[in-house]
Amino acid sequence: MSDSEDMTEFASIVERIERGEVPIKNIERELICPICKELFTHPLILPCQHSVCHKCVRELLMLNYDDSLDGNSECSLPGSPRSRVPSPSMEKLDKLVRSGSIASPGWRRGSVTPRVTTIACPGCQHDIDLGERGISMLFRNFTLESIVERYRQAARAAVAIMCNICKPQQQQEATKSCMDCKVSYCNECFKTHHPWGTPKAQHEYVGPTTNFRPKVLMCPEHEMEKVNMYCEVCRRPVCHLCKLGGTHANHKVTSMSNAYKILKEKLAKSIHYLISKEDQVRTQITGLEQLVSQTEENGQLAERQANEHFDRLFETLQERKSELLKSIEQSRDRRLGQLKSQMEEYQGMLENSGLVGYAQEVLKETDQSCFVQTAKQLHVRIQKATESLRTFHPSADPSFDEFVLETSREETLLKELCFGGVPDPPMIDLSKSRVYNEATIFWRLSDDHQPTDQHLLEYRRLGGPNQSKEDAEDGIWQTMERLHSPSTTICGLDADSLYALRVRTCRNSIFSPYSPEVTFHTPPAPVFEFLFSDKCGFSTERLMLNKRRDVVESVAGVAFLLASDRVQTGSYIGLDYIIGDPGISQGRHYWALKVESHSYMVKVGVASDTKLLEWFHNPRDTSSPRYDHDSGHDSGSEDACYDLSQPFTLLTMGMGKLFIPKSSPSSSADPGNRTLPMPHRLGVCLDYDAGRVYFYDADNMRCLYERQVDCSGTMYPAFGLMGGGKIQLEEFVTAKRLIF
Repeated sequence: MSDSEDMTEFASIVERIERGEVPIKNIERELICPICKELFTHPLILPCQHSVCHKCVRELLMLNYDDSLDGNSECSLPGSPRSRVPSPSMEKLDKLVRSGSIASPGWRRGSVTPRVTTIACPGCQHDIDLGERGISMLFRNFTLESIVERYRQAARAAVAIMCNICKPQQQQEATKSCMDCKVSYCNECFKTHHPWGTPKAQHEYVGPTTNFRPKVLMCPEHEMEKVNMYCEVCRRPVCHLCKLGGTHANHKVTSMSNAYKILKEKLAKSIHYLISKEDQVRTQITGLEQLVSQTEENGQLAERQANEHFDRLFETLQERKSELLKSIEQSRDRRLGQLKSQMEEYQGMLENSGLVGYAQEVLKETDQSCFVQTAKQLHVRIQKATESLRTFHPSADPSFDEFVLETSREETLLKELCFGGVPDPPMIDLSKSRVYNEATIFWRLSDDHQPTDQHLLEYRRLGGPNQSKEDAEDGIWQTMERLHSPSTTICGLDADSLYALRVRTCRNSIFSPYSPEVTFHTPPAPVFEFLFSDKCGFSTERLMLNKRRDVVESVAGVAFLLASDRVQTGSYIGLDYIIGDPGISQGRHYWALKVESHSYMVKVGVASDTKLLEWFHNPRDTSSPRYDHDSGHDSGSEDACYDLSQPFTLLTMGMGKLFIPKSSPSSSADPGNRTLPMPHRLGVCLDYDAGRVYFYDADNMRCLYERQVDCSGTMYPAFGLMGGGKIQLEEFVTAKRLIF
């Protein structure tokens, strides 16, 4: 297909979508609320871009609110007002939401029960903090609401919408709905209430509907302002007050018309791509149907084979059981016969019975020749009986110890009985894996503890600065074979690109299924390798550097304690700076680090050699109340001239937060409007030639903040610590330096 034909088809699809000619079918799963499992009702857009019914959000808040009451000692008191809170109901929810009891952070005055503002998104399980405004800060998803309404109308096409103006006895079917009046009309009533030449004639009308939405979307944070911009960081509409001094002051924004055009074009292109691949999708669906059938057949076959194996095991056990029980029975009968014979023999030794009785009768014989003839053999028998009496031994052992079965080994084998064919797939360990110019990938093996012969890792490039989506999807898998440990290093990765990886194991020449695919985003520039410098301005009293020089920690200074007698009313304590060595004089460079969450204050960024000289060589007395050096607090002194290029840029982190610098002196002084959660790993990219520095969330390479910086001299990675803090450089940043 040529480009002109492709663009014509694309434009046709866009027009069909805009006119609503694309039928609504088979989309029920997209219109179901993840909480109530019903069609959305007044859906709200959460900050994570998932939608939830308005009533479901309130119920989530109510559940968390009740949990906070149950866990509070005040609730356990019989006379406590909170102990009388009734069970969740819509009436109570409405009262609590209107009163702000469950929509404001912090603590209620005179109460020890916290106000609940955090919920877990049912879609992604991320914690969502609604802030002071609670539910009112969320946008209604009017687009989704309209689609749900169209779906409802399509489902009840036989049920007409009636005119709201006609008298009940003469009610006609509605032909139009006025979005300004929020009323449905038949033709006659519409002409009557919207005559030509009046302001009502300019009202917006649509086809019959019961879904009336506002004509203009208002900002939830500034209720009197219309949204006219789109924040690309938070991915939500904002008003001009949000950009001037609100929570989006330093975020990158674009006009609403531009965002509308870009997002609509992206969505239409995606739809066009899916529609153009309809034959491919149908082929894949057919293949999946065949796989479903094969899965059912193979599953039944495997089940039958497993039953056959167990039946054979049962038969073998039953046969062996019969043999062993028979040998026990034979031994028992033999021993019983021996013991009974011995017992009869001993019974003959008793008087007037058996051998003794017979001997007594022989003694009565008076004929000598007859007596001698009989007595000699009898005497031998008597001697044997006498000897047996003196050395008594049972003729058989009653113990059956030799017939005790030792089955522990067999029981262990039976417990470990498993399918010896396909091994379980491994799992890529995201917590250990790191991706830079090179990627070090770790994976966890299955829990069967059986040895593997080798591992196979595959990766492909999904996207980059100059790669289209179609090319990315057709990316060829690169394979690394014969890996004998659960980790490897991938070299030669492109910068600022998205890669997909998967791994599988081999045992006895049989490969496991692939692990679930994971994606990693490479940094925008090559890794800059350095260590902390222990020579330039390093304070041994307040900073502790490990031997590898890749971890620095702020500790209490003895000098300040010794000078404590001079501290009367207060003290301005300065930052303790440390830099990375070597410096940067050209090119683009990236490095990453981790700031411990318990750190009170840490500043991370870059600084020129001239600015470092000013910081390091200024005499300072940290214990003096007159000392007024920049304390490092986010006072705005570093950002007062944001529009002017400065020879340094430092980003403040601490107490689990990341603070975005002020964009201008008129910006809001409330730090709550300029805070983000502290990322697990922070990435810094310095473009020396362009004179710009970028700060990233190193786990997903999302840009958090960027600004111009004066790179007229040599630039160094710069760090400042105060009040207890810890910084650790990433291993890729320090590896080669440590080897050297």
